[in-house]
Amino acid sequence: MSLNYDAIIIGSGSNGISAAIYLQQQGLKTAIFEQASTPGGSTRTQELTLPGFKHDVGSAILPMGYGSPFLRSLPLKEHGLEWIFPEIPYSHPFGDGTAYACYTDINKTAAQLGIDESSYLKLFQPLISSWGKIENDLLGPLSIPQHPLDFIKFGIKALPSASMLARQYFKNEKSRIFFYGAAAHSTLPLDSMASASFGLVLSTMAHKFNWPFPKGGAQNLIKSMLSYYSSLGGELHLDRNITHLEELPGSKTYLFDLTPKQLLEIKGTDFSDLYRERMSSFQYGAGVFKVDWALDKPIPFTSEKCRKSGTVHLGFSEEEMENSEKRIHHKQMTDTPYVLVAQHSIFDNTRAPEGKHTAWAYCHVPNGSIADFSDIIEAQIERAAPGFKASILKKSTMNTVALEAFNPNIIGGDINGGKQDITQLFTRPIAKLSPYATPDPRVYLCSSSTPPGGGVHGMCGFNAAKAVIKDHF
Repeated sequence: MSLNYDAIIIGSGSNGISAAIYLQQQGLKTAIFEQASTPGGSTRTQELTLPGFKHDVGSAILPMGYGSPFLRSLPLKEHGLEWIFPEIPYSHPFGDGTAYACYTDINKTAAQLGIDESSYLKLFQPLISSWGKIENDLLGPLSIPQHPLDFIKFGIKALPSASMLARQYFKNEKSRIFFYGAAAHSTLPLDSMASASFGLVLSTMAHKFNWPFPKGGAQNLIKSMLSYYSSLGGELHLDRNITHLEELPGSKTYLFDLTPKQLLEIKGTDFSDLYRERMSSFQYGAGVFKVDWALDKPIPFTSEKCRKSGTVHLGFSEEEMENSEKRIHHKQMTDTPYVLVAQHSIFDNTRAPEGKHTAWAYCHVPNGSIADFSDIIEAQIERAAPGFKASILKKSTMNTVALEAFNPNIIGGDINGGKQDITQLFTRPIAKLSPYATPDPRVYLCSSSTPPGGGVHGMCGFNAAKAVIKDHF
């Protein structure tokens, strides 16, 4: 077979496109092949409810996209990308009607916490100061850190469970709940080792970068990336469902923006039995149940802080949040789950017709669940925003099966490309020096099933592309 390309990338999520961009920047000839008719993977925007209401089908709030070292280096503004910055990155309401807000100003944030003010500053100020030194190590494969002392200081705080770290630093239950709201993005039980790391990273990014999102929809990030990729000479081929390497043009290398389960299903690869066995043991995490609403008015949160936040975390007591995430781990559900809410239209008037609004939310559910949790999610929102249900014009729901049908990488509703516990955080998909390489020297993995894992940041693809350059070019 003649080798027409240096690299072919299968999958057009943010990681696949990032890999393609970096390789194209190095002067290689590349092409992206995507099975769907629209690129973007989970980062797509559609009118799911009513005409004129734009909903992000998957990823919606993109702090890691804005803060990503690789994506920051790209001229995406020149290719149409505009970021929207909420007045408040995120907030967390409590059962008594009050709320804490995570402002970009760490001092303003800490001042709300009363007795825990100094502890909050002690926890986060060093991370904010050292972020530029540790971000590349945190967002890459396990290796000798560039700044060992700063990395070790982060690791000491990050390795405990979220519940252990919260109890170590915060005396007030509200302060612990506030931290849990960010830590629960891990989709892990809050008493799981290293679950604290998610709360630390996401809160630090809120203080450094805000939690922004692309104007007009998350898909506009993808559009800008593909526009830049095209300007470099890259090719995009849609509606190409690849099941065998022979279905692709000849190439020196192939990078798959897929999870291990899907990679093993690709025919024509030269994988050892041991590699297949180890990859088959890769674990997927809890799923999500997602709801989008077209609204007659903004969500009527009791707290003004919540009304000014791009993201709102719902979990009304420490016990409720810990129980919710632990039950999911045991494939059980609760009537009061942790809920993550995004409200784009109060900051971006392109998301809905004039005077109308959108809302986006999900809760964690057992992997593969087909149940409808929309009533439970709405009840949780109603606790913090009485009258919310009366403002609903129409809603769209997606259970784990629907999400996987939308994007086959969302195995059983797992939006992170695999469980992100201590055994699969830095050593995903399996423990090896180069997690992106496979026994077939032509084939690489560049999805969120590799370090640094889930999120729209492109760093998995960027890291995989660097491995390809090192090994072949």
